[in-house]
Amino acid sequence: MTQHTESPHQAASAAIVVGIDGSAGSISAVRWAARTAADRGRALRIVHCAEPIADRTPRSAYDAFIYATMQDIRRAAEQMLAAAAAEARAAAPAVTLTTELASGRTARTLIDASAHAHLLVLGATRTAGAIAHLGSTLLAVTAHAHGAVVVVRGPDPARADGPVVVGVDGSSVGEPAIGAAFTEASLRGAELVAVHAWSDLSEGQFGGVDYPAMPVEDFAVAEEALLAERLAGWSEQFPDVVVRREIEVFGPRERLAHRSQTAQLLVVGSRGRGGFRGLLLGSTSNWLVQHAECPVMVVHHD
Repeated sequence: MTQHTESPHQAASAAIVVGIDGSAGSISAVRWAARTAADRGRALRIVHCAEPIADRTPRSAYDAFIYATMQDIRRAAEQMLAAAAAEARAAAPAVTLTTELASGRTARTLIDASAHAHLLVLGATRTAGAIAHLGSTLLAVTAHAHGAVVVVRGPDPARADGPVVVGVDGSSVGEPAIGAAFTEASLRGAELVAVHAWSDLSEGQFGGVDYPAMPVEDFAVAEEALLAERLAGWSEQFPDVVVRREIEVFGPRERLAHRSQTAQLLVVGSRGRGGFRGLLLGSTSNWLVQHAECPVMVVHHD
């Protein structure tokens, strides 16, 4: 493992950690993470993972070939980290910065790092109907990391004039996401939009019953009360945050994706407990980190 300290400036103890792979998405993530770390007085730790690199002296022609190849990999990785550090410095000149070349599996390394991070940050680059940055690692990390993971997405990740949007599923499991959303809105001086969709089903039919024929007005009244209850305690803790509540009957994915077009940050929970309560904690958060138009913060229950 190679670690290089870039600045001696004082910072908060828990750093913001960003994983990179050299893609355009990871560079956007580095810039976003650097600005956020500087704004919050925290250190930034840039991590790149590579397969274990042998340091022993080669004893055969084959060993020499493998050794040379692995040294090339090391040099390329160190150059990637240096380039990322330069991007971070350009985005936030005063940020405290370290770079780390780690050996081993990327997902496990980043999941372990998240246990001690203020935030874990990854980047996503839109491709033809998919995402690129750390490959399937991105979904593995967002599903299994500790604390909060931010996937930097969208055409303008640095947008600062929109609201913070949080998806509220109504369960106690989603409480950490609400708390994180209030914190982010307060730090950013932004409005908080709390979106609660009663059902994660799409509009249409279910069990042979047309949704428009169902007494959705009754549901709306009950869900409005539930949402107000979930937000009340947090509003007392963050009186500076202006909150707007939105109740939807259908489609949290579509509603939140639409909201992400003008939001500066979208906050969701990490996993559900089955049934309607938990609709935002699992498949919906996985979908949003692949399709949202702004950075997505996935908050885990721990």
